[in-house]
Amino acid sequence: MSPRNSAVEARRTKARIIERSVALASVDGLEGLTIGRLATDLGLSKAGVLGHFGTKEALQLATLERASTVFTALVWDPAADSEPGLRRLRAVCESWISYLEHARETFPGGCLFTTAAVEFDAHDGPVRRTLARLLLVWRRRLAGEVRLAVDAGELPADTDPEQIVHELTGIYLALNQALQLLRDPLAATRTRRALHRVLAS
Repeated sequence: MSPRNSAVEARRTKARIIERSVALASVDGLEGLTIGRLATDLGLSKAGVLGHFGTKEALQLATLERASTVFTALVWDPAADSEPGLRRLRAVCESWISYLEHARETFPGGCLFTTAAVEFDAHDGPVRRTLARLLLVWRRRLAGEVRLAVDAGELPADTDPEQIVHELTGIYLALNQALQLLRDPLAATRTRRALHRVLAS
């Protein structure tokens, strides 16, 4: 095999490991990722898995970054072409519901970020810092849309964007729990009702 083909194959293998890690972490958490489980699932040796990352922590960080990319593709990108402000914010909220309801192939255990936040909120270190950074980036993006809606007169002038984002975050944490733990068939309907109140123009 040529060096070029070897490099391509290495990238493919690393991508497979990360994709499987995202799925496993959504169910078992980032701490539940084990080199042995990944090796068995993917038909690789333990050394073959570890060689791509060096440490479990590096694998966890790569898993978070990949999950963030997938989340953006599933939640933000479908709404990206909507009119900025309230219309785009509502479109994002709808695709966020769809992500939690239907992205089972990628996230069989529900929102990986919700699982990871519970795992790492009382810890310190690179994984917690990366998780917090990714969540803050998302919150700032949402707050930006709220500000655009306020500037366009779509929301009251005294609207606090950070408060809206705080409430949206709570709504989606509740939706994830209702879907995953409670198997509530009305979870999405209840979420849309809550969104209607929070984003009333």
